[in-house]
Amino acid sequence: MRVDNRLANGAPMRPLACDRCAARVLVRKSSPQQTSVQWNGGAMALCAERERAGAAFEGCGSLRDTIREATLRGTIEVVDAEGDGPALGS
Repeated sequence: MRVDNRLANGAPMRPLACDRCAARVLVRKSSPQQTSVQWNGGAMALCAERERAGAAFEGCGSLRDTIREATLRGTIEVVDAEGDGPALGS
C-alpha cells in the first residue's frame, strides 16, 4: 500500500486494520472531530458493512470503533489534539 502524504501537514496517514474484518486503510486524525480515511480495493472488498450497505454506504461503524481505540492507545495520533486550529506550528 502506498502511503499518501500530500495533505499530511507534518503527520502522515497511517495504515490501520479494522478489528472486525482486517480491512487495511490509511487513517489520519486532524483533530478529535476530523478523521480522514483512504480506502483501497482490498479494504473495500473485505468490509462487511460496506458490502451490506451497497451504494448507501456512509461509513463503517466497526472501523470507526477501531480508529477510536487506536487513537486512545496512541497508535493513531491526533494532529490537533485541542481541536481548535492548526497544529505542528502551522
